[in-house]
Amino acid sequence: MTRIVVDPVTRIEGHLRIEAVVENGVITDAFSSGTMVRGLEKILIGRDPRDAWAITERVCGVCTTVHALTSVRAVEDALGIKVPPTAEIIRNIMMATQQVQDHVIHFYHLHALDWVDVVNCLKADPKKAAELAQSFSKWDKNNTAYFTEIQNKVKKFAETGLGIFANGYWGHPAYKLPPEVNLIGVAHYIDALEWQKEIVKIHAVFGGKNPHPNYLVGGVPCSINVNELGAINSERLNLVAKLIAQADEFVNQVYIPDLLAVASFYKDWAKWGGGLSNYLSYGEYPTKGYADVDSFKMARGVILGRDLSKVLPVNAKDSQEIKEYIAHSWYEYDGGSNEGLHPWAGETNIKYTGPKPPFTSLEGSEKYSFLKTPRWKDNAMEVGPLARVLVSYAAGRQDVKEVVGMVLGKLNVPLAALFSTLGRTGARAVDCALAMNYLKEFYGELMDHVKSNDVSTFNGEKWDPKSWPSEAEGVGLTEAPRGALAHWIKIKDGAIANYQLVVPTTWNGSPRDAKSQRSSFEASLIGTPVAKLDEPVEILRTIHSFDPCLACSVHLYDPQGNHISRVTFE
Repeated sequence: MTRIVVDPVTRIEGHLRIEAVVENGVITDAFSSGTMVRGLEKILIGRDPRDAWAITERVCGVCTTVHALTSVRAVEDALGIKVPPTAEIIRNIMMATQQVQDHVIHFYHLHALDWVDVVNCLKADPKKAAELAQSFSKWDKNNTAYFTEIQNKVKKFAETGLGIFANGYWGHPAYKLPPEVNLIGVAHYIDALEWQKEIVKIHAVFGGKNPHPNYLVGGVPCSINVNELGAINSERLNLVAKLIAQADEFVNQVYIPDLLAVASFYKDWAKWGGGLSNYLSYGEYPTKGYADVDSFKMARGVILGRDLSKVLPVNAKDSQEIKEYIAHSWYEYDGGSNEGLHPWAGETNIKYTGPKPPFTSLEGSEKYSFLKTPRWKDNAMEVGPLARVLVSYAAGRQDVKEVVGMVLGKLNVPLAALFSTLGRTGARAVDCALAMNYLKEFYGELMDHVKSNDVSTFNGEKWDPKSWPSEAEGVGLTEAPRGALAHWIKIKDGAIANYQLVVPTTWNGSPRDAKSQRSSFEASLIGTPVAKLDEPVEILRTIHSFDPCLACSVHLYDPQGNHISRVTFE
């Protein structure tokens, strides 16, 4: 038996430590430790609820826009505010843009190098690479000259230590791609770097900037007038149309073909990484108001035991459904209780009891993470693109079923293959393709509103705090690219009395609960073979398939409620 440690897990946001027990070349146990502390929730206490979006949005630079949207939804839910239809469409455009950009970035820049051997591309024949790429894509850069240029760049990298590609597990026996496919992957990695900075200009058009575009309780902070220089005018709307068209081309001619090409060589990964059998999605893209969940493009619900014949409802306001536990987390609840708390009653009192840093292992530590452990009706849940796709698939959404069928058909694998690392990665492509379709649809709807002069983007009926009740509480739910994201708010006398976030990586990356049930990261690693203990690329493949974001997942303030920006262990 060998206990191996990956710390830090790279190519993610935040700081994550994975410890895995390997016996006879197979992982038999695993521990996921969030080693980073960062807090924004407590400093919200006493502030104006209308400002919460601007603060919570800065919890992370990768999850840009999603926390702002979730926050304004929470405040609007508490105060009973309905946003105008045009504002809802613009919010949907912002979210779909984020989904598309995030999924492409995740594949190429955070996950693909777990499957693509950069150094091996030096053995490729650029002409054969071009012929292969042209066989499944019309991307105009898929030609011999371009692949030769990329190969020469990698050669220069190799001569000087590989630059941004240094320290990879190149040559590892788990890499299976032919040199030409590796060259295609590396070339499009570079293309994606250029493309991803363009699509987010859509956020700048409607939200003023990116990252962290502006939002507004009651709507969106922009006006539409095709003839007005200072508004969203014809020029800017045409720019958005152009950016959407470019994104459509990149998603369907580069990203999805590349993912399918790479996945076709790793079908054995449909056997590993499945982990949990329960899935949670809050649903996304309201089309008839946020309160009308049935109108969402992506369905809300829970699947238990991989039973796709039944989708269970989710009520985030029910104190018995979603709770956070701390049995194995570096926190304490008032009175020393380990009972789970609903976020409206949430406490976040840090109490580090782990070994004194630096340490080699967390073995023997009852508590081992700065992440709390959320549960739905005491069930561990996986969240993210796979959960989102499965819930909508099980709910009978025909467009979802069609794209799932296309991907499974291209790979010639059964539906059960989705319950794996391969399936989780494939589901992200499904989710991206759907988001791309929705983005085009929402833009078309926006233009219809512009043509009919239905361009109201703000409901100010309850903007004045004098119109608010003395006490109110609300919850905002969003499907961020990484999965189910929620903010709970309590308002008293016009100010925030309590604020809690439960984010995707808290669901997936948290430690065990009091019943010793593993969360997604830990459960997904069990049974995975590891070829080389000193180069555990197999661990990275599964963990990266979740796209961890630890910055959003941790909390820090002292028992007196004072925000702490630094913690020192004595």
